[in-house]
Amino acid sequence: MPSPQNLFVTCAPGVEPFLDAELESLRISKRERQVGGVSFEGGWRDVWRANLELRTAIRVLSRVGRFQARNADELYRGVMKVDWSRFLGPESTLAVRGQARDSELDHTLFVAQRVKDAVCDQLRERTGLRPSVDKNSPTLRIHAHIFKDRCTLSVDTSGDSLHRRGWREIQGRAPLSESLASALLIASGWDKRQPLLDPFCGSGTFLVEGAWMAMDRAPGLERSFAFEGWPGHDAAAFAKLREELRARVKPLGKRVIWGADSDPEIVEAAQHNLERAGLSDCVRVERADARAFAPRHGWNAQVMTNPPFGERVSEERKLIKVYEGFGEALREHAGGFRVSLLSGNINLARSTGLPNPKEWMDIKNGALDCRLLSWQL
Repeated sequence: MPSPQNLFVTCAPGVEPFLDAELESLRISKRERQVGGVSFEGGWRDVWRANLELRTAIRVLSRVGRFQARNADELYRGVMKVDWSRFLGPESTLAVRGQARDSELDHTLFVAQRVKDAVCDQLRERTGLRPSVDKNSPTLRIHAHIFKDRCTLSVDTSGDSLHRRGWREIQGRAPLSESLASALLIASGWDKRQPLLDPFCGSGTFLVEGAWMAMDRAPGLERSFAFEGWPGHDAAAFAKLREELRARVKPLGKRVIWGADSDPEIVEAAQHNLERAGLSDCVRVERADARAFAPRHGWNAQVMTNPPFGERVSEERKLIKVYEGFGEALREHAGGFRVSLLSGNINLARSTGLPNPKEWMDIKNGALDCRLLSWQL
């Protein structure tokens, strides 16, 4: 199977600098930071490592074609020039996502349909069999992006989004994605040795992602990827890489990672998720009110948290007291700590009574505009 050349790793808006730094740590040198991700040149081992090791990524795409597509016929002919047998066998399934902007072809569903027809027609001509469509769990996901009448075709090497590490079985309120949580932990400046404390821990996302970072545990170690089902995949070499990464994992040791939530059902969910992540013996979660937050003095810990922000005015009024009490607890007990708070409601964040943060970062949490606020107390 030919080695990929042009690759693009996608991420959430605002996360590009952290993704770029992660790729640099993998010693991938030919990189270009773009809106929504980072492009680079590489081979199969780079694809494998990106899928297994990147914490802030969403998908790893491999470009397979780029051509003029001013009309439906040009789009069809361009797709037919790609050898799709590299990715699809007789029993394979596919799904196509189309995007179009500033182009004659501007109907995304039509673009996707035309691409699918070309792929299926090529394989039927060669094998006599036409692959079927599976929008949920296809063997191959194809991305067709048309901009100013030029089409870029990419195949998704990841399969399920990379934020799905496999440990989250129960979700809390407004769950934070695993990849975004990792990006926020990196942005906070946490050094992976300080105690990591989350007094609004929800389903435990910061706790799990932080523990795995501290243990140097690759986030994709136990999940599968789309490329594993493609013809010509070197399963033995990939299995060897997995074992190398497993051997690299270090125990958490005496490092402290702790979380709490006031809702007993959420605490139970977090404990369940920690167990699935293999962390139930070394990461502690308990039921506690953030207004009673009283960590050990002198820890110089990192507080990393995503408090509820209240989607309705009535909820916001109730939460003001929670934020006020939490801010008072921080001022009384967290001297010397670094505090990072993800805020979807700046008015509530101000209710903590903390001074204006010296550091902040605008970030998207799904469709919600948020800001990561950081203080050195």
